[in-house]
Amino acid sequence: MATILAIETSCDETAVAIVNNREILSNIVSSQIAVHRPYGGVVPEVASRQHVEMVNPAIAQALSAAHVTWDAIDGIAATCAPGLVGALLVGLTAAKTLAIVQQKPFLGVHHLEGHIYASYLSTPDLEPPFLCLLVSGGHTSLIYVKACGQYETLGQTRDDAAGEAFDKVARLMDLGYPGGPIIDQLASQGNPHAYPLPEGQISLPEGGFHRYDSSFSGLKTAVLRLTQKLQQTSPTLPVADLAASFQETVAKALTKRAIACAQDYGLDTIAVGGGVAANSGLRHHLQTAGTHHNLRVLFPPLKFCTDNAAMIACAAADHFNQGHRSPLTLSARSRMPIADVMQLYSR
Repeated sequence: MATILAIETSCDETAVAIVNNREILSNIVSSQIAVHRPYGGVVPEVASRQHVEMVNPAIAQALSAAHVTWDAIDGIAATCAPGLVGALLVGLTAAKTLAIVQQKPFLGVHHLEGHIYASYLSTPDLEPPFLCLLVSGGHTSLIYVKACGQYETLGQTRDDAAGEAFDKVARLMDLGYPGGPIIDQLASQGNPHAYPLPEGQISLPEGGFHRYDSSFSGLKTAVLRLTQKLQQTSPTLPVADLAASFQETVAKALTKRAIACAQDYGLDTIAVGGGVAANSGLRHHLQTAGTHHNLRVLFPPLKFCTDNAAMIACAAADHFNQGHRSPLTLSARSRMPIADVMQLYSR
């Protein structure tokens, strides 16, 4: 039973949490959405400066909320890849410093592995093997979860990630940032069948299509052309119908691929992680399809869909219990395949 304090600063949330195996003792998240909204997206330098300001107060809040002292902490963890390097360095440096000062073991955690572990927090009895559909602003992947640290990517996006597509389409319709929650809200008021849009398929060299990979750039272009056409006949866009049609297309595409992948690999559970896991359209489509095909579909609570340190701490606790430790020379990496997770640790 390991109690881990973890820091997550891979993008625009400064998060610190304390977790005992799969039990959350505290979970502090300081969001930067309001800071980045005027720019229509995350500005890396601004994000790093915000992390520097917020990381120490967040650590203090996490300890206070958990009602523990440093003596109760078994290890210190931080997200080290992938993400914005400047932002990652803030959390990584803070965690390494705490590990040295408090004389605790240090663990670097892969951000995507953290999103997988979000499902463990809400479903403590979950055990591998299972399929994880990871959908966020930077990633869209189907990952075969075999064991702690053992992952195989079976499908991924060839261009835009699902969350990135939501943000870009929201920008096309002048809806603001971040695009996902706005489109989801508007979609509930619109007709999802108002405008047929292309799901996107990945061609293989020998012909046919890849069953598990996704593509959203063509869908984004289709929405652009549709909005341009509609603007020629009306000064006001039917934003609710456009949002509903776009969301319906994304949800159907992701559901189709996840269900096919789970069935082909004989997996009876699909766990969904990442910011787009909060989308109501995806939740409805995938849960409905899962029931139809006798598959268990798990969505974490909304607070665990977006970036948080509890999921990082949960992953670190599992590695800690298996004797894994990271060297203090571990560096931040902007990119790193999830299959290489075990490179972060030594015994």
